Amino acid sequence: MASPDPAAKTDFNVVVVAQDGRLAFEALLFAASLRHASPGFTGRLLVAEPQPGPLWRKDPRIANQDIRDALADLGAEIVPFENKHFGASYPNGNKIEMLRALPEGAPFVFFDTDTLITGDLVSVPFDFDRPGASLKREGTWPRPELYGPGYTGIWKSLYDRFGLDFESSLDLAQPDEYWRRYLYFNAGFFFYKCPRTFGALFENYALAIRDDPPEALCAQSFDPWLDQIALPLVIHALGGGRDVLPDGLIDDAVSCHYRFFPLLYARESDAVVEVLEAVAAPNRIKKVLKGYDPIKRTVYQGRGAKVRAMFDRENLPRREAAIRNRIKSAGFWMR
Repeated sequence: MASPDPAAKTDFNVVVVAQDGRLAFEALLFAASLRHASPGFTGRLLVAEPQPGPLWRKDPRIANQDIRDALADLGAEIVPFENKHFGASYPNGNKIEMLRALPEGAPFVFFDTDTLITGDLVSVPFDFDRPGASLKREGTWPRPELYGPGYTGIWKSLYDRFGLDFESSLDLAQPDEYWRRYLYFNAGFFFYKCPRTFGALFENYALAIRDDPPEALCAQSFDPWLDQIALPLVIHALGGGRDVLPDGLIDDAVSCHYRFFPLLYARESDAVVEVLEAVAAPNRIKKVLKGYDPIKRTVYQGRGAKVRAMFDRENLPRREAAIRNRIKSAGFWMR
């Protein structure tokens, strides 16, 4: 990969959201991978943590003190935030609500915890004035009904609701009524120059869609897609789009959104597996991560290698469901 641009900005904040359980262990792996693969990163590593309140059935904070200590050893800062709108009913809303707790006016890059940094994050030419998000996605939303509005009718109703220009959001190289023609992202990664500005729009749009959707959306499901429905509207409103970063960096050479450990071993490159196993190897990290069964069995007890032997990375099934089903049939699926 190309050497970092000496003018590249290195003091932006990197943020993940973590709470008790799986996300806490994933956050530790994420932090370890950032320090391993991007030693030139000089910004702050923030772990946003929801606080107990009426929208949670139990305390969502990271209860495992060993995880908290290990995160601190890696230079991560815990940032508490309150849930006013989502909480246990829609945990994906954490990535919306945590933005109001981040430092105002400080550029940020958000990642889901089920991500590894696999290359030099400083080398990515972020233009924080033009927000972007992950293009590693499938056409999961909307699902047009046979006799209802199509993709154009559904998406245009949202742009109209918020006073946004719909036509300029389209990829005219893609055919009409094909999902790729419409601005759509995976919400596992996004960035902008100010989290408060981004978060205010994100929250406003998400709540309006949830509570008072346009009529064209009457047959559509918002769970778990609400964040990914609102996200392209936010990015378009702030002057961003699908073309703000070069190909081959995020979700490729610099980061890997693996989602679940069996999927990582099944379909990701040797380089990704090497990063995972390298950052999980030090004893101070290993003794903590072994407390989470999917990591213990998949990474440390060899299930990952068995899953990897089941698949040809050059000829993977086209659909993720087929990969999952094969792993489950072998008795190696864990999440």
